[in-house]
Order: sequence, then C-alpha cells, then structure tokens
Amino acid sequence: MIGTILNAITVLIGGTIGTLLGSRFPQRMQETVFASLGLFTLAIGISSALVTKNPLIVLGSLVLGALIGEAINLEMKLERFGAWLQRLLVRGDSQSQTSRFVEGFVTASLVFCVGPLTIQGAIEDGLLGDFTKLAIKSMLDGFAALAFATTLGPGVLASIVVILGFQGGISLLASLGSNVFTDPMITELTATGGVVLLSIGLRLLEIKQIRAANLLPALFVAPLAIALMDVLGITYYPNL
Repeated sequence: MIGTILNAITVLIGGTIGTLLGSRFPQRMQETVFASLGLFTLAIGISSALVTKNPLIVLGSLVLGALIGEAINLEMKLERFGAWLQRLLVRGDSQSQTSRFVEGFVTASLVFCVGPLTIQGAIEDGLLGDFTKLAIKSMLDGFAALAFATTLGPGVLASIVVILGFQGGISLLASLGSNVFTDPMITELTATGGVVLLSIGLRLLEIKQIRAANLLPALFVAPLAIALMDVLGITYYPNL
C-alpha cells in the first residue's frame, strides 16, 4: 500500500498547485495542455492494448463489460458520487461548477486508475512489497494532476478517493495470495485497460464522448475469462 499512498500524495500536491494556478492560465494554453494530455493518453492506450496475446479475450471482455456497465449505468453512478463529493468538499453548487467538478473527478479517476502501471504496480506492491512502478506512476500522475486541475479544477483532487479504493484494493487482493493473478491475467487486463484508455483519450480530445466509465467492468471480465479458460482447459494462445 506504500505505493498507493505515495500516488495519492503526489496527486494531492499536483492537483492543489494546478487548482491554485488554473485561473492564471490563458484559455488557449489550457486547451493546448488538455490536448497534449489527450494525445498522451491515446499513445499509452495503444501501447498497452498491443500487449495482448489473444485479441478475442480483449474484445469479449469489452463487449461483456460494456453490457454490464450500461446495465448498471456505472458512469452515472460515478458522476453522482462526484457531485456528492463536490457538495461535501467545495462551496458553490451552481450547475456549471458541479459539471466542471464532476468532469474533473471522472476524467482524472479514469486516467489515474486505468493503465498498465496501475495494475502491474499495484500487484507488485501488494505481492512483493516492490512499489517501484507505482513510484514512477506517482510522479507521472502528479504532473498530470497539475495539468488537469488547471483546466478542470478541484474535481481532480477527488480522484484520490478512487486511487485509494481501486489501486489500493488491487494491492490488498494481491497480498492475500501469490496465485490470484497469473501472467496471462495481467497481460489481458493491461490490454483491455489500454482500450479503455483510448476511449478516454478520444474524450479528452473531444472527438467522441464515449461513456468510458461504463467500460470499466471489462477490467474484471478479462482476468475472470482467463481463469475460466484454465478451468475448462482452453488454450490461452490461439495460434499455438
């Protein structure tokens, strides 16, 4: 959990600085910074998605995950949670303020918690006590939080709750047993997370407003699919 706590601290520092400096950044500068984050997110998403050894698992996980996410309307629940945090933590409840806070919370939560460093780093932290990857992620997230907060404001800081819950939960689960996550599980989970990151990048670039949060169940479907294949004796590598 050390890596997750460090991650939360860097997001707190970066988000706070960004929130304080946001009003001093010209609109065109905020737009360019936001676009650069979108492009970077696309790049990370593509590189992560390409690690898959069985694209059918990624496709099936995304489709099933999307059906689950839409059925329970996960994105709306996350937005409502963000709005509740806004009312709890920030004064002012105008529609524009609430919308901006929720957008910052949802976007930052997805970017910070969906990616290869999140999954692999959290597992290594919990399983081996090695938080090297999460330390690297913490530095990246700190700068990203600063950039996000200059545009989206204090909602970015609220993503700390999700970092502690999701990333910390993975570390805790990994610490309970060395056989929980196998290499194929991590590989396909990372690849599936990469595709989810692509949807976030498109959203940041305002190309397509995909309900990215409703794809999050796919991150749970992917490792479960690998576990089911092991039980049924199905070959993980389809071309071998």
